[in-house]
Order: sequence, then C-alpha cells, then structure tokens
Amino acid sequence: LRASMIALAVENAATPDAQRCLTRYFAELNERFETGFDAAEALQAALHDLTPPAGLLLVTRLRGEPIGCAGLILYPEAPLIKRMWVAPEARGLGLGRRMLGELERLARETGARAIRLDTNRVLAEAIALYRSAGFREVPRFSDERYAHHWFEKAL
Repeated sequence: LRASMIALAVENAATPDAQRCLTRYFAELNERFETGFDAAEALQAALHDLTPPAGLLLVTRLRGEPIGCAGLILYPEAPLIKRMWVAPEARGLGLGRRMLGELERLARETGARAIRLDTNRVLAEAIALYRSAGFREVPRFSDERYAHHWFEKAL
C-alpha cells in the first residue's frame, strides 16, 4: 500500500464521513467494553467537543474512503486525544501511529507543552501504541466513566 493513498484531514465532526467513523467506533466499543458503551451520549459530546473552537476531528481516508478518525479536545492545560479509531480492515498499516503523530503536531501548533489521553483496559492494542509512542501512564486526571488508564506525553 502506498502512503500517497492515505489522506488525513481535519473535518467538521458533523459531516457524513466523520459521523460514519464515529458511529462505527462507538459500535465497536459497545461490543468490546465489559459494560457496553452509551453511544447516544458520546455522539452528542463528540459533536460539541470535536468542533472548533472546543476541538477538532481528524478523518483518515484510504482511496477516498473514510477508514479512521481521531479527535483532539483543546483544553488549555493539555489537549486531550479522544475517539481514536481505525477500521478493522485497515489495521496493521500504521495509521494509528500516523494519526497520533498528526494530533501531536496539531497540539504543538496551539502552543501545548503536553498532550493527554485516557483509555479502557480492554483496548490493549491502543495501550501498546500509546506506550510505544512515548506516552507515560499518569494518575487519573478525568472522570471518564469508561477509562481505566490515563496517559500523558510531553511535547
């Protein structure tokens, strides 16, 4: 697969392609999380939190088709990565790492000195990615009900 076939772009979270990615992501979380996942509540929050000036949503496409997303909530103390997902059929291509790098770049552009994220314990592949990308586990910094791990990386 050629890198030129992949496009990453910041998009409005309300676009059909962004909504398709978020809906697929939430459905996967509902299947994987031990207690399920309340997608209705999360989708509303995504539209607010991932829309400027509060935040942004990165959509990844392969040959024009949306295959991933990753959001950044622009908190003043440290931007927070949320809703990072790659379609199962596109996993293993390094897209998660590429999106993570782009979010770090976008956070740096805001003047941030650190970036944070939280995640659920069942998302072992995501936890491994974050650790390998230089994120370190830190004490709980949010009340996210689905989170079991909190990470931060200095920019």
